[in-house]
Amino acid sequence: MSRLHLTFACGGATLAGTLDTAPGTSGLLIVSGGNEVRSGAFSGQARLAAAIAAAGFPVFRFDRRGIGDSEGENRGFRKSGNDIRAAIEAFRAMVPAMNRVVAFGNCDAASALMLMQGDMCDGLVLSNPWTIEQDDGAMPAEAIRSRYLEKLRNPRELVRLVTGEVNLRKLARGLVKAAGPKAQATSLAQDMARGLDASTKPYRFLLAEADRTAQAFRASYPIEPDADVRICEGASHAYAEPHAREWLRKELLAALRGA
Repeated sequence: MSRLHLTFACGGATLAGTLDTAPGTSGLLIVSGGNEVRSGAFSGQARLAAAIAAAGFPVFRFDRRGIGDSEGENRGFRKSGNDIRAAIEAFRAMVPAMNRVVAFGNCDAASALMLMQGDMCDGLVLSNPWTIEQDDGAMPAEAIRSRYLEKLRNPRELVRLVTGEVNLRKLARGLVKAAGPKAQATSLAQDMARGLDASTKPYRFLLAEADRTAQAFRASYPIEPDADVRICEGASHAYAEPHAREWLRKELLAALRGA
């Protein structure tokens, strides 16, 4: 295996990509979330790509327009479909023996893949999809209830409550919010659902249990009863914990193997 750096065209701009080579005929496209560069936070995506390639599957990462080493205007995740399509074309051109591309996106990268209906992909791994229309820091009632139930199952938290270490006024405010109504699907979530409904591509959701974005997704997105939803206990948004990193690696390998 080797790591190759290359450029490809999209809408008159030159984009930067990185290919981790491997002999497999199924490949992983990693789509970065937010304004994150293709290496990921603290090079997390670069390490993930190396691990997947070491298991025998080629991996391609890229910077969309206006991000990192890529030219052009950054138009946000809602308008990144053409960037993703151009990256898939470049990936297939660089690995002509590859006959299957699985796209993986975390946060709004997952949302972007849903909005573009998984076009040109053969499978989707959608992690902690972003459904929040305006991020005001507020958590949906379902997420607050889940958080308090988790605390009640923790003996240390019960000891803190009995010994007076818990701010009762703050606790009361939280309980009032937890009793609130079920969150309504945002227009973004509705657009994502329509995109996924229009797609014929197999998909699975990966959700980090401790992540607010994942909690908001579960509260507001109309998840189909038969949808493939996999949850990593105790994981944060970027799967930074050692057990979560290993869980994510195994889930991606399972998707590449069609399991």
